[in-house]
This record gives sequence, structure tokens and C-alpha cells, in this order.
Amino acid sequence: MHRSSAQKAKLKLNLSRNFFVLFLLFLAFFQPKQLFAQTTYLPHYNAKSGLASNNCYYILQDKKGFIWIATDNGLSRFDGTNFQNFTIEDGLPDTQILQMKEDKDGRLWFFALNGQLSYLKEGKFYNRNNDQLLKKLSFNTVIVSFLIDKAGRIWLGTNSNLIVCWDGKTIKKYVSPNPNDKFINAFIHEDEQGNILAYSDQSVQQFDGKNFSLIKSKVQPISYMTAINTANKSMFYLDNGGLKEFKQGRINDLIAIPQNLIKNMSGYFYYDSSTKEVWLSNANGAFALNKNGKTVQYLQDIPVNQVIKDNNQNMWFATTQGIYMLPNVNNRLSIIDAESGLSSNVIKSITKDGKNRLWLGTDDAVIDVLTINNYQVDEIGLDDFKKYKTIKQITFDPKEQSIYFASDYGMGVFKHVYNNTEEVSYLKESNNSMFVIKHFSVGENNNHLALALSSGVVFLADRKNKFEFNAAKYREKEDFFKDRSYHVFYDRDGNLWFSNINGLSQLVKGKLIKHFENHPLLTKRINDIQQLADGTLVLATDGYGLIFYKDNKIRTQITQKDGLTNNICTKIFVKNSEIWVLTNKGVNKIANYPAEPSVANFDYGKDLLSDDVNSLFIDDSTAYFATNKGLILFKYNNKNNLKSLPKVYVTSIIKDNERLPVDQANFTFETGNNTILFTFSAVDFTTSDITYRYRLNDNLAWVETRTRRLDFSSLQAGDYVFEVSAKSQNGNWGESAKIAFTIKKHFWQSLWFLSILILLVAYIFYKVAVYITRKQKDKEQEQLLLKNKVLMLEQQALQAMMNPHFVFNVMNSIQHYINTQNTASANKVLTGFARLIRKNLEICTKSYISLEEELEYLNLYLKLEKNRFGDKLDYTFTIDENIDQEETFIPSMLLQPYVENAIWHGIMPKETGGKIQINIKLQDAFYLNIEIIDDGVGIDNSLKNKKETHISKGMQLTKERLHLLGQIGAKPIHLSVRQNPVNGTTVSISIPLK
Repeated sequence: MHRSSAQKAKLKLNLSRNFFVLFLLFLAFFQPKQLFAQTTYLPHYNAKSGLASNNCYYILQDKKGFIWIATDNGLSRFDGTNFQNFTIEDGLPDTQILQMKEDKDGRLWFFALNGQLSYLKEGKFYNRNNDQLLKKLSFNTVIVSFLIDKAGRIWLGTNSNLIVCWDGKTIKKYVSPNPNDKFINAFIHEDEQGNILAYSDQSVQQFDGKNFSLIKSKVQPISYMTAINTANKSMFYLDNGGLKEFKQGRINDLIAIPQNLIKNMSGYFYYDSSTKEVWLSNANGAFALNKNGKTVQYLQDIPVNQVIKDNNQNMWFATTQGIYMLPNVNNRLSIIDAESGLSSNVIKSITKDGKNRLWLGTDDAVIDVLTINNYQVDEIGLDDFKKYKTIKQITFDPKEQSIYFASDYGMGVFKHVYNNTEEVSYLKESNNSMFVIKHFSVGENNNHLALALSSGVVFLADRKNKFEFNAAKYREKEDFFKDRSYHVFYDRDGNLWFSNINGLSQLVKGKLIKHFENHPLLTKRINDIQQLADGTLVLATDGYGLIFYKDNKIRTQITQKDGLTNNICTKIFVKNSEIWVLTNKGVNKIANYPAEPSVANFDYGKDLLSDDVNSLFIDDSTAYFATNKGLILFKYNNKNNLKSLPKVYVTSIIKDNERLPVDQANFTFETGNNTILFTFSAVDFTTSDITYRYRLNDNLAWVETRTRRLDFSSLQAGDYVFEVSAKSQNGNWGESAKIAFTIKKHFWQSLWFLSILILLVAYIFYKVAVYITRKQKDKEQEQLLLKNKVLMLEQQALQAMMNPHFVFNVMNSIQHYINTQNTASANKVLTGFARLIRKNLEICTKSYISLEEELEYLNLYLKLEKNRFGDKLDYTFTIDENIDQEETFIPSMLLQPYVENAIWHGIMPKETGGKIQINIKLQDAFYLNIEIIDDGVGIDNSLKNKKETHISKGMQLTKERLHLLGQIGAKPIHLSVRQNPVNGTTVSISIPLK
């Protein structure tokens, strides 16, 4: 078939257009490869962290391990967690401290901008105000170098024409008389032979025992900042040729340093003779150089004043923006971000294939492929930016050599990724319905693919051959499980586990098992599921920590109280029986499960790993974290990364507002309020998770605390040993710090005083006991007398009660009945009288008788009186039914005298006779009330008609008897006799119940 010229031109244009489109697609999917370097993370501390100032001049680590920082606003001491700041108020001579040194006696010397010296000893600052020698060591110049020679003399170099020597007693000052050879910025050095040398800007001079004199020397440090004295009396220094060593009179070249770095030196340098590495302070950052010429720059464009290495091989940098720490090689974190070559800082997901490549899902519709061996990155752009903007999950399938990825609204797969022909396929819904993916899981031993959707859980039976599903054809409870779902997971047996709003369920061979129905804890939201080698499922919950589930049982639960940084767990990764966990507060690693699970966290990377960590991948030696700040990685399997036990130090002792020396082992305090404050600290630059424990004697239990300050108030006299130790997270307790002290006893706590007091108290007790015994005996004797008197009165009452007139009248009655031959009445009266006499004889020997007996006796008496007076006398008894007459006791023959008196003096004077009413009732729970009421002439009228000499003997004796019984008993007996309002008399007796 032939084409015209126009047709050929059009075909050529179409081919060109198609080629251009294919070229654009190629660029979109496969961006050119980039090579880049990772950035090492340096923890940064500034004024916001607690540092005294951001402008830091000098750093020193003391013998205890504390880091001291000299700033333009005083001093800071750092233990890895907290800064303690010191100013003029604490004893510093000036706010601006330029340099520090520690001598062999543990004194820390501080050199101020105003030329004054001070030092710290045993927790106390000494300056010109409290030390006379320091007053003499005050200069109007800045001290730039400090040396203690083998004789113990302190040599000071200054920034003016002055060198000072102090032997502890006298101070000598040396000034160069030659204006061309002044001691300006002199660095003082002592060589192996004990010679004192002064290296200044203008000359080199040697001390001859009396003065300094010029010498010829090829040793010429650039400045006092570029020379270091060593313990073996050699000297490292920098000159225009590089790093050199002056030893045994010879100069050794160590490391060549580029001239541009030498010229830009603005601070102190550090040399590590073990690693043969020199660190330079520069206005553009810090530079590390080794003998092979390799140079690494840190803190680019940040002016660095000094570099040191601490005892744990961490590097410290004093800068104008605070201090930075470069952790030792075993603890270093690296950052790979957009500046390093990634397409975005925000990494949402991560996985690794079998060719040592990391696949990183970003928030920019791009998947970065990072080759770890050479840090080469390939960018794969996805064609639908809106749909695949955030790649929140990415998974490698080693069986298919495929990479599965998902966003919120779509899913895809790169097949055969080892062939570098990343063929992409996208998951389809047959009806083009929109679906929201929460999570997916690829079956290891089958071709299944499970999806956790916002509408429920679905699974594809053959993901390899049919990467598509039809939502309309799914059958509920067979291949679709409704309700909002969160996570899906295929275990090694091919069973599907999923969590939804109801909880955890499992699908085994088509059968649904609802585990949440048997375990309330499994109803909580589960964010991730992983499986251990023994089949245990590890469940990351949303607020309840980790749950370990096996054989339908919850084996254990690990929460924040066990060491997790938070109970909200988002991701899990299992590697070599260790469980890595992401929480919303940091990263944890759990080891030794199930024997003795231990929880570790990575506090040295807390600034990067405390939050915004989206996913993780752990290989044999490196941990990778996808964060919003880039890709974070560090080596975790270093066998040399063994932490030493934290050593705790008592940093201050204050008693009653007086500061005491902290290095003193024993104290003796006078008695008093005895308020003692201890502050202490443990040095650890890898974690702030420090726990302390303390006690005041070794026989007491330890008390754990997080505070570094303990205040003990009102301690009793005695011997104490304050002991405190520390441990890092899940570690062992370190060595204790001990402070012994004794609080003297008061004089009244002494043995001699206590002995006298015991004797005096014993004597007083003896005298009191004698007095009480005597009083007791007197009281008992008095009671015996009272009882005796009562008995006598009872006898008298007995005689008085059997009134002769009464007996005479009874006999007359009997005689009358006999004379009138009324034998029955005579016998009746005689029988009643006999019973009365017998009853009288029965009760006369008793102090108390039952109420029943008293009423029986009174009834016999009244019957005889009734028989005599006939209708002229009437009587009634009213007794409370609640009274137990057999168990209620009253004084014997108590009522008869009052009844007799009512008859003879109340009723008999009336021509019409009268009535006697006897009422007995319970007054309350403690008293029995008896009332004898008559309607006779009344007691007041009766007394008027009586003869003045007449006394009712029976009533008088009874009244006195009641009074005495009341004195002897615990409760008194109340008696009252009163005239009734109209006529008659009422006698009321209240008797305590017995």
C-alpha cells in the first residue's frame, strides 16, 4: 500500500509524538539514577534544652564523667539528661568563662574573661572572696594556658606580657623586658626533662630556674589553641605544615592538613592518638582528618570553638549555637532525606528486596528504590498523582519477586523486580467502584491477597493471575466480612487473621473464629499483627500495648509500665526472635520472650524517633525507619555496644542551708532540726531513662525514684549511711555512692540521763503504788464498815417492821374469832400471820431479794391488815408486764414500812377509810421505779397532827439504809415522798436494776 507525501509526513509526526509520549513515561517511571551520601545525626543541646547559653567557648569532661561547658553566661554541667548551671551567685568570678582545667587533686579551675581565677572543690566554689591566694592571683588579663608541672607548681600563660607561677605558697610573675619578645598568648609546656617552655606569638623562651630566656626552636604552634600537653610530657601542635608531635626533643610529622583548613582555624583542636585522627574547629564547622588524607566535615556553616572526645568515644562540639554530640560509631544514627537525594523527606512505608535494595513509599506519588551498597537511588513515579500520592504500605513478595504497594485509594504491584523491568499492574474493582484500603496482606504459601477495607475484609484467591475483584459478587461470611476493618494478616499456615471494629477474628478453611468473644482484650483496636517462630501472634493495640496470643490464650501483655514508650503501638517487625515496636512516642525492642522479656528503647535518637515514625524494616545489622524527616538508619547489632553500669555521684549536700563537701565520707551533726538535702546524678549520654534507688541504712529496703533530689527532715539521733545507686533502662544497678553521717543525741538521750530518769520514774511509780494501795485498803475498809452498818440497820429495821401494835391487833382479832366460835376465820388469820412470820424470818438475813418475794411478803401483810379493817382499807398492785419478777432484785423488806405508814398515818385518820395503789414499772434500761400512792389525809396534814416527839422509826431506818446502799453501789437509790395535789401521799423509789 502506498502513501502520499502528506500521509507519510502525518505518519512521521504521529510516530514522533508517540515516541515523545513514551519518552515522557519513561522519565516519569524511571528517573535517572542519583548517588548521594547519608548525613550523620548529631544530638543538639542549647539554651532551650537547659544550657546556660548558646554561645559556648569550651568543653571539659571531669574525672567523674560529667561534661562541663564554659559559656558567656556562666557554667553548665551535663550528665546526659539534665543541665545544672552555675553563675556568679554560686561563686564564679565572672559570667564569661573562657577555659577550664582539672588538676590531679580533682579541682576544676575556671578562667574568666575578667582575668580572675576560681576553682571547684568538693562541691564548693572558691574565688578571691573566700581564698586569699586566689585574691593574689587576680590579673587584669585573660589566662590562655594552664600547666601543673611535676613539682606541683601552677603555671599560667596570659594574653599579655605576663607569665605567673604559683607553688601553693608564693606567687611569682615574669615579664619579658624585650618589646620584641613578649609573653603574649603564651602556651606553657613541660618537656620530658622537666624544662618549662613558653611558646608565644613572638618567641619561644625557656625557664632556667630564675627567669625566662630566648631559645631557638623549630616548634612553633599557630596559637595557644593549637597546642596540647600530654600526660607523657610530649606535645601535639599544629603549624602551617599540619599536625606534629614534639617528643624527646624531636619533631614528628603526623598528619598533613590542607592550608585552607589551617588558615580558617578559629578554635581548639583535638587529636586522638589511638585512631590517628585529628579534629579541627573551624568557622565553617568541624573537620575530622586521618593520616590517609580522608576528611569529613560536620556542622557545616556553624562556627565551632572546640572539639573533645569523652570517655565513651563520643565527640563534643562547642559552638555559637550550643553544643553538639557525635555519638560513638556504635550508636550513630544516619539520615537520608531530600537534601541527600531522596524525592521527599516524608517516607510513609519501607521494605527491602533480596538484592539489598530498600523500597520507600513517599507522600509524593513516588517510590524511591535505594541500593544500600552504593547509596544509589532510583525514582519511580506513579501515573495517578492524586490516587497514589501517599504510599502508606509497601511489601516484598520473594516468591514472585514482586513489590506490592498501596495508598488510601488504590493498590499496585511491580512484578519481576529483579529483572529491572518493573512492570506495574493496578488492582481493579470490576465495576470501577471506589474502595478505601486500610491494609493488605500477601499470603506466603498461597496466591491469596487479603484487603482490609473501610467496608470490610475481602480476599482474592489468585492474586497472580487475577489482580481484580468484584465487590458486587462477594458473599458475606464467605469471601467478604463486613464492618470497618483495620488490619489483615496471613500466618505461616495460610490462615487469615483480621481485626475490625468488633475485634480479632480468624478464618480457617472457610470457618470464621471470633476470638474477641472469649477475650475482652481482643475487642480493642489492633493496628498490626506479626508472628513469632513458635507461632505466637504479636498484636499491636491502640492503647493497650502489645498482646502475645497463642493457642487461643493471651500469654502475656507488655505495656508502658513494663518499659514501652507508650501503649499506642502502630507497627511491629520481628527479626531473629526480637520484636521491634513503633509507638507514638518512640521505638522499642523486646528481647528474651517468652523467658524474661526485656524492653529497650533508643533514647539516643529520641529527637528523630520519638514521633512521626511511620514504618520500619530491620535486617541483620541495620534498623531502618521511615519518618516524616527522611529515612533514619543505625547499626544495632554491634557486639561492642555494651553499656557500662551507670555510676552515680552525690553532687551536693546541704544541711540547714549550709553546703557541705561532697567528697567527705563521714559527717557528725549536732542535734537539732536535722534537715539534710542530697542531690545526685548518674552520667549516661545514651539514655535519659535513669532510675535511682536509695536507703538510709543497709538494713532498710531500697526505695526507687526518678528524682535526683532527696530531702530528709527531722531525722532522729543515730548513725546513718545514705546510699544511692542508678540503672539505665532494663539494666543492672550500678555501684552505690555512700555518705555516712551521725546525728548526736540530746543530753536527755544519753545513757546516764536515761539511767537517772529510769530510777526516778521507778521511785515515783513506787510511791504512787503505795499511795493507791493505801487508798484502796482504806476504801475497802470503809465499805466493810458500811456493809456492817447496813446489816445492823437491817436488823433494826426487822425489829421495827414487826410493829408490836400490829402483833397485838392480830392477836385480838384471832381471840375475837375464837370467842365468837368463828373457828374458820380464826384459823385463816392465824395461818396468814404464821406465813408472814415465816417469810419475815426467810428474808431478814438477805440484803437483796427478788421482786417476787418482796411482793409476796407485802401481799401477806396487806391481807392481814385488810382482814382487820375490812372495807375501810382497799389496795391494788399494778406491775409492768416487761418486768421479770424472779430476776429483778431489790433491797429486802423495802416497801412494807412505807405501806404500813400509809395505812396508819394516811388512811386510818379518815373516817371513810381509803385505798393504797402500788405501781411498779421500768423507768429506763437502768432503773426500776416503785410508787406507793394512798388517798389518805396526806403527809403534810399528818405531820401537823403528830406529836413533836413522834418519829416513824421504820421509815427513818429504811431511808438511812437506802442512802448507805446507794453509797456502796455503783449507782445511787433515789427516794422521794410528796403530798398529792388533792389528798393523799406518793412515795417514789428508783432502784438500780441488778
